[in-house]
Amino acid sequence: MTPLETQLESFRAEALAAIAGCADLPALVQLKAKYIGTSGVVTGALKMLGSLPKEDKPRVGKLANEVKSALAAAFAARQEELEAKTAAGPALDTTLPGRRHRLGRLHPLTQIFEDTVRIFRRMGFAVEDGPEIEDEWHCFDALNTPADHPARDIQDTLYVDLPPHAQHGRYLLRTHTSPVQIRTMLRRQPPIRIIAPGRVFRRDNPDATHSPTFHQVEGLFVDKNVSVADLKGTVEFFFRQLLDPATKVRFRPHFFPYTEPSFEIDLSTPHFRARGKEWIEIAGCGMVDPNVFRAVGYPADVYTGWAFGFGTERLAMIQYGITDIRLFTENDVQFLSQF
Repeated sequence: MTPLETQLESFRAEALAAIAGCADLPALVQLKAKYIGTSGVVTGALKMLGSLPKEDKPRVGKLANEVKSALAAAFAARQEELEAKTAAGPALDTTLPGRRHRLGRLHPLTQIFEDTVRIFRRMGFAVEDGPEIEDEWHCFDALNTPADHPARDIQDTLYVDLPPHAQHGRYLLRTHTSPVQIRTMLRRQPPIRIIAPGRVFRRDNPDATHSPTFHQVEGLFVDKNVSVADLKGTVEFFFRQLLDPATKVRFRPHFFPYTEPSFEIDLSTPHFRARGKEWIEIAGCGMVDPNVFRAVGYPADVYTGWAFGFGTERLAMIQYGITDIRLFTENDVQFLSQF
């Protein structure tokens, strides 16, 4: 018997023992590569046949093929056994207690959105939506915001690297949901009662109170003889329904390009006062500027209207005592399960 024959018999015995003791499929794959793979020891032995004397080649070659075939069959059989064992899985113990499904909860921002929509629909308002990628005309020009207004600077607004619109200027990520109001007025004639909830974008560095993306809800009411009294009554009803029937609402004079007169809305609730905060600024509002009506083709001497807007994250932070706006987007189950 030649040394190569002795080696082949040794490989066969060694491999068969290893195959029988192999406990999982990954280990079996590694074992197969070691013995009969492209660089395996049996494959390497076959390559040495050329160096044998002519009279030994037929006998040793036959043995080498027998060894390789035997090992291939053993690997295939063991693979079937392991696959069947894996498919069967562990024994089922029907006496073990069942596992309860974890119930999900609505995100706090979703809760505020849904409550807001529910309240305004009761007052006859429709929900409108619009694109998050807007153009300068819908986002600024039509809203009486001049070209030199600071809000239009690249320090505040995220402009999109696209060729500008022929009539409406550069594209940008909307900084508020007010363009939805413009698109609705261009599409419909008064009377109009809508709210526009949605995501908006600002060039802000994220920290505890700022985020480059957040959510707003804006409202618009256009008809004949609409007054500030209508605005105040609607705002008071909404916040008392959303927060607390004892909520107090205060209007302070302010300036916004698209409303005249304009106001900041402050709220006072028992919940806020219990935490030592008498009044909290929550929203902006005002009577729609006549220039906005002219931009959409409404006769400003016939129709009047009001608009308001508030940040959903700010309202949720105040309502739930949250101190970091980033918690809303971190998907922390411990945080979200509180609501």
